[in-house]
Amino acid sequence: MHRFLRLSLFLYTCLAVITGCENDAAKVFDLTQRIIHKEEAVGVDSYLSQNGVLKARLQSPRMLRVFADTLYIEFPQTLEIEFYNDEGKVETRLRSLYGKYFENYQKAYLRDSVVVTTVYGDTLRSPDLWWDQNARLFYTEKFATYRGIGKQIYGGKGVTATQDLNSVIFHQPTGVVKLSESGMPY
Repeated sequence: MHRFLRLSLFLYTCLAVITGCENDAAKVFDLTQRIIHKEEAVGVDSYLSQNGVLKARLQSPRMLRVFADTLYIEFPQTLEIEFYNDEGKVETRLRSLYGKYFENYQKAYLRDSVVVTTVYGDTLRSPDLWWDQNARLFYTEKFATYRGIGKQIYGGKGVTATQDLNSVIFHQPTGVVKLSESGMPY
């Protein structure tokens, strides 16, 4: 009788495991699917300040704030940014057809016809560009051009530039630069 109980218990357990392990594929997919939440805004006109000082103004026809693995804000149409100096005056303007700002890293990826222009007319162009908010730098590993008074520089392997374009460092540059009599660029 003891064997019979053991055998019955074993068969009952096997039957319970076999019938209880049936999974509906749709239910499993619903439970394991990544959920991404989005907030949308249209006609965006936003200001960025740090420690009470105005640093930038952003305008875009459409903005998406995406809550995913990494929180980011996407500008799928165009965006224009005015960067302000410490006196509150516009020093640089940026225009791009697409942008993505990663909040946790305080960096933005810009692509498609990226143009940065100073109030003096110096212009940096690139197919894509990164902006580091904390370091106040633009950088890319892609081709870029820079035009300023007496300068036209082409960067074959990227560029690093300060936000105000006072310092522009090209990686493998080519171009024409006018030199003063002392041999220094204008």
